[in-house]
Amino acid sequence: MPKLKTNRAAAKRFKRTGSGKLKRNKAYTSHILTKKTRKRKRNLRKSALVSSADKGRIDHLLPN
Repeated sequence: MPKLKTNRAAAKRFKRTGSGKLKRNKAYTSHILTKKTRKRKRNLRKSALVSSADKGRIDHLLPN
């Protein structure tokens, strides 16, 4: 069986943690920042984990 190719777009957006979970960055941080509060923008800088509903699809894109 041939090697599976990694989806490069997904590889740039998701990283695996030590326990195998998927880490992602939060959305809504690129523009229209003036109306967002300092606290909200600060919390958007932190990373989050991919939900269990989406984990299967992203695992398929990142075979390694």
